[in-house]
Amino acid sequence: MPIKKILPITILLGGIVMSSCVSNKKYLALETQHKDLAALYQVGQTNLAESRAQVKSLEDQLAYERKNNTALKEAYMKLQTSLDKSISQNSQGNVNISKLVDEINASNKYIQHLVNTKNKSDSLNMVLTNNLTRSLSREELKDVDVQVLKGVVYISLSDNMLYKSGSYEISPKADETLSKIAKIIQDYKDYDVLIEGNTDTDPISKPNIRDNWDLSALRASSVVQALVKNYGVNPNRLTAGGRGEFNPIADNTTLSGKARNRRTQIIITPKLDQFMDLIDKAPEDNSIN
Repeated sequence: MPIKKILPITILLGGIVMSSCVSNKKYLALETQHKDLAALYQVGQTNLAESRAQVKSLEDQLAYERKNNTALKEAYMKLQTSLDKSISQNSQGNVNISKLVDEINASNKYIQHLVNTKNKSDSLNMVLTNNLTRSLSREELKDVDVQVLKGVVYISLSDNMLYKSGSYEISPKADETLSKIAKIIQDYKDYDVLIEGNTDTDPISKPNIRDNWDLSALRASSVVQALVKNYGVNPNRLTAGGRGEFNPIADNTTLSGKARNRRTQIIITPKLDQFMDLIDKAPEDNSIN
């Protein structure tokens, strides 16, 4: 081929190669810029989500405070209305202002009395719960739950600890825990005790047990008999009852929920004056196993 024709072709190919190099550099630069922008976008989305969560929390707090403020305003308006009415009546000679002040002061004292009583009740509940659980070991506390609500003691025992599987017979491993529960009952001998059986919703299939209600009552009866025969609790104080599957404390659609519902509750119901004296009559401290 003549040299004159080869030269233009060479120049053209060189230009294409140079143009391709420049385009690749721009592409790489744009790709890097795109990645940086994507990272910044992700950070922005995260910050936006956090900001929205903070705004939601602040909105909830604002709504709560507005609700409280509304209640305070209503209480203030009632007091103001009462005061205005009293002043109006006083102007007619029907009410003595000093008597109104005395009534307001008496109301304030009564409110303070209610607050003090509530605080004292909460403290007594806590002390009583500690007194009842301090003789139980850590392992026992996994299967025993003790609560005090409005002066009533609820001791909840799991069926895994108390009974043989699918049965109402007391398991040998329950003896030690039941002996401690019996001591609690004996220490407060003037109180009535209800033993209440509860089950989950799984049907029972035993020839001598009709249904879960039957099973729960039989289990409660087994605990009552063990307390009487093995630990000397006065049977006149005890009542056995079954609630079957109809008193759940958890969701029966999950295994953990069913396990919580399969329980026996020992409910101790003292009189009010006895409850107020529980601290003085608390059982002596026993060493934890």
